[in-house]
Amino acid sequence: MRRPPLRVLDASGSPEEIGAAHGRAHAAEIKAYTADRVALVASGVWTGRRLGTADVLDVAGTMLESHAALDADLHTEMLAMASAAGISPAEAIVVGGFTDFIDTVRAVSGSTLVRAATEDDCTAVLVPDGRAGGAGFLAQTWDMHASATDHVLLLRVRPDGAPAARVFTTTGCLGQIGMNSEGLCVGINNLAGTDGRPGVTWPSVVRAMLKCSTASEALDVLLGADLAGAHNYLVFDRHGTGFSVEAMPSVRPVTALGDEPLVHTNHTLDAAARTVQAERDPQLMRSSRARLATAAELLANGPIDAERLFALTREPTAICVTATAPFHLESSGAAVMRPRTGDFWACWGRPAENDYQRVEASHA
Repeated sequence: MRRPPLRVLDASGSPEEIGAAHGRAHAAEIKAYTADRVALVASGVWTGRRLGTADVLDVAGTMLESHAALDADLHTEMLAMASAAGISPAEAIVVGGFTDFIDTVRAVSGSTLVRAATEDDCTAVLVPDGRAGGAGFLAQTWDMHASATDHVLLLRVRPDGAPAARVFTTTGCLGQIGMNSEGLCVGINNLAGTDGRPGVTWPSVVRAMLKCSTASEALDVLLGADLAGAHNYLVFDRHGTGFSVEAMPSVRPVTALGDEPLVHTNHTLDAAARTVQAERDPQLMRSSRARLATAAELLANGPIDAERLFALTREPTAICVTATAPFHLESSGAAVMRPRTGDFWACWGRPAENDYQRVEASHA
């Protein structure tokens, strides 16, 4: 399905000003999206146990302190967004950090769910400088329940006292994938963990990492965060340093980028992380393994440029996902970032059906 051009929202100033600009611009949409997310958690589809709405929000409320402790400015931005949009702080936790929140709810509710359903099933790659003409890439699809696609948004933020950033996200969420003005990129893949706990959800971690100047500094932020749930994080800087981290609340193995591309999908590759990985539905595991193998094959030889990465995200048999029952996942968008040159390309909707557009840095 062809989508409109990627929406871009510019916001600058204090945390309150940035959050309020986001919340005001998309208030009705954020409220509707939040209601859908809270109802989905309460239904038990993703957690294995039905809960009342009040119970869902009670769990989210226990996580606010961890968000404030990670980064007070980002917490203030989230609260300002929530206030301007007309949702509660607890609801902001759910709509922004849904997949990590699911890990937390499964843990605190004592769910006996055997096979975890997961929603964001992305394919991500780090391409070293030596394979890309001296300027490497971080690129990924962003695969979600098809209902999320209409909420995709590109934020260009210029926060007081921190690097400006271009951030691929959804309405009501601080950020999911991004590159800052220091030439630092952060991307993610969802993982399903058995060790979820009340803590900080991944969008706040991504934005906190984007306040750094180098991949090593961002790695320290990630390793020190009180994580609520499981994600794989990819970080890459303009100096060519990159890491892939299977970051579970209780264990966080790190793989450094070498001479060949690193590819990651939605299952753990490190034995330590595998010990706390929730069992996934067999269909989702087949998809994750097929996307991993296909992406690795597509990048196996020769120089890699942006067009080759656009083509990778459009690969029709495994990587560019079409919504089908029972999970209704689709590639809701994609991003290709080149930190050494500052180039950022993003696509709204399935890349196979839509165009990438170059997103310039804000001049506000």
